[in-house]
Amino acid sequence: MKILVCVKQVADMESAFKIDAAGTWIDEREIAFRMNEYDEYAVEQAVRIKEQREGDTDITILSIGPQRVTETVKKALAMGGDRGVHVSDDASARKDPWQIASIIAAFAIDKQFDLIFTGMQSQDRGSAQVGVFTAERLGIPCVTTVVEFVLEGGDVTAARELEGGVKMIVKFGLPAVVTCQLGLNRPRYPTLPNIMKARQKEIKSIPVSELLNEDPLLSVEKIYHPEKKNHAVVLEGEVSELADRVAVMLKEKSFR
Repeated sequence: MKILVCVKQVADMESAFKIDAAGTWIDEREIAFRMNEYDEYAVEQAVRIKEQREGDTDITILSIGPQRVTETVKKALAMGGDRGVHVSDDASARKDPWQIASIIAAFAIDKQFDLIFTGMQSQDRGSAQVGVFTAERLGIPCVTTVVEFVLEGGDVTAARELEGGVKMIVKFGLPAVVTCQLGLNRPRYPTLPNIMKARQKEIKSIPVSELLNEDPLLSVEKIYHPEKKNHAVVLEGEVSELADRVAVMLKEKSFR
């Protein structure tokens, strides 16, 4: 079985974010980066399949971005991936979901992957579109927001998370794209021996120009911090008077 796992390197959510000079993305110069949380579930699920099938599974890890994303690829390899692919693109943050999906599909089109795993969404853009668009470009099924996954032979039974805590059970055949949601599994921490082994694993670099032939369908016009507004009202006086004033304020607010 051949599995492709797509991982993205995103800014650590604990970072102090600043807007870049163009006003269309974050200033990355003093930001720490890590693997997108949802992609960790994707890597873990692929590795569990490999362990379940006892050796007949090959896992390729793919990431798009500047040279620094190879560190995220190495982490995925240390978790159990077999080989890495770095699509070199210093302007990946400017690509829209359609372009990112087109890059992935162009790489995967002739590789005969049985499963393609992605995170449900990225923690920076949060579009939740890349996995779906990738499946569309490849002409294969896509199952999103998966929180349970059982592979038996060439068929999969999965549970999808819907709104309001409701789950949907679906069955599908392979090949397929699966986007992974929180709760699917508990990603493992790479052990020191596996980290050392990952240094010896192949990471192939491919220029993005060899895979991308699509113009963007979406562009970012502006990114900004939410405006801070002060709406607090401080009431002073006797308790009985304050109670009446609060009652009037609540009544007026409810009818706006």
